[in-house]
Amino acid sequence: MSGSGTEPRVPARVGVIGGGRMGAGIAHAFALAGADVIVVERDADAAAAASARLLESLRRSVERGTTSRTYDDLAAAVSTATDASALAGCGLVVEAVPEDRELKVAALARAEGVLEAGAALATNTSSISIDDLSAGLARPDRFLGLHFFNPVPASLLVEIVAGGATDEALIEDARAWIAAIGKTPVVVRDAPGFASSRLGVALGLEAIRMLEEGVASAADIDAAMELGYRHPVGPLKTTDLVGLDVRLGIAEELHARLGDRFAPPELLRRMVADGRLGRKSGRGFYEWSES
Repeated sequence: MSGSGTEPRVPARVGVIGGGRMGAGIAHAFALAGADVIVVERDADAAAAASARLLESLRRSVERGTTSRTYDDLAAAVSTATDASALAGCGLVVEAVPEDRELKVAALARAEGVLEAGAALATNTSSISIDDLSAGLARPDRFLGLHFFNPVPASLLVEIVAGGATDEALIEDARAWIAAIGKTPVVVRDAPGFASSRLGVALGLEAIRMLEEGVASAADIDAAMELGYRHPVGPLKTTDLVGLDVRLGIAEELHARLGDRFAPPELLRRMVADGRLGRKSGRGFYEWSES
């Protein structure tokens, strides 16, 4: 709960299912806000990789002066595990596994099975229906969407998605939690693509079609939006940052639910098939390096 103090507070113990770039970023945000965080991964190798990713992110925050806490203090507040039983005692668990309905449903069911009745369960989905994901849950009133943005440490927004059964009090608690981690919450109802994905994907897909048709180069398409409309990052570079595979999955979900205006361009399908996934693979619409 958000607590009785004047300052918003996060739950004392927060769980994250999935320790990839997004999951580690979510864990990072709650750790900096004072929570003890447990990240659950599928196996020991994945857990070790998640731990390294999270600790490096925390180290960078300390070095940049974005937190007053020491690295040792933060490192002691985070841990990893390979079994959902480690989530027992969490006041909030955020599922951040890949954007696959069956994978998410299974992860959410395992988490709910070990949580206390009053705990909150959330999904970081960017496009899958909250009501669909909650259909097999025993406590859908304690479930909602918390859609974070990549990279989580630098992003300013979290989309709170309310399902049909989500308790209004939980939504208010979520607002407080998001404020406590230094981000701005927006609340949307459970509609295809919510607000951010629906608008962001529409722009991104049109930019890909323009590139496919030879209207302009990737750099010039992005510059048109950055300089002409004051977008901080153009739609093609954003797609590289999000991941072309992630954007394709969202587009396919919206295509199925909203029709042909969200049909993925063939260029996007080809690039994903070729392994050109954006920053995480080193190449997408742009060339990337870790340096």
